[in-house]
Amino acid sequence: MTALQSDIRACRLCKDRFAQTHTAHAPRPVVWFRSGVRILIAGQAPGMQVHEKGRPFDDPSGDRLRDWMGIGQDEFYDQNLLANLPMAFCFPGYNAKGSDLPPPPICAKTWRQRSIKEIGDVPLILLIGGYAQKWHLGQSAKAGVTATVSGWRDHVPRVFPLPHPSWRNTAWLKKNPWFGDDLLPVLRARVQEVLRP
Repeated sequence: MTALQSDIRACRLCKDRFAQTHTAHAPRPVVWFRSGVRILIAGQAPGMQVHEKGRPFDDPSGDRLRDWMGIGQDEFYDQNLLANLPMAFCFPGYNAKGSDLPPPPICAKTWRQRSIKEIGDVPLILLIGGYAQKWHLGQSAKAGVTATVSGWRDHVPRVFPLPHPSWRNTAWLKKNPWFGDDLLPVLRARVQEVLRP
């Protein structure tokens, strides 16, 4: 573990914020990156199951994401191949209605640039959800996730903007069949290309 990773794991910047959420939980940064990887997954923030298990995308969203990528758990959790760098390392909590709270901006402000520098140059980056897309693409991120993901050809082969693989997006996937028909075959081919150069 590097000094940066140790610092992130010890981070308690959001302790008071999380204590005030509906879940009233303590911070538990999920740190899953190292230099020299082939794929970087830039997501939003860990969910409750990931918070409890301490492993990124170890939930039904991860099952769907691995299906999108065309890989199994062995490759997905091989830290020599794949890094997971969400916009916030901790589960942000739920509000009173049971919805996920957004990732606290202080996390990205404090840790993101240094983490990306430590990871180094990566041949494939998956931008999952609006927060990651806006941070990484800036002005190139269109108005909303659907517009950004539908413009995926503007960013390949290095970057693929994706919706979140949550079950909550099942209706979105049905409304946008081009995602499965057009984007996913290209993504799967690119994943194989970078994992087996």
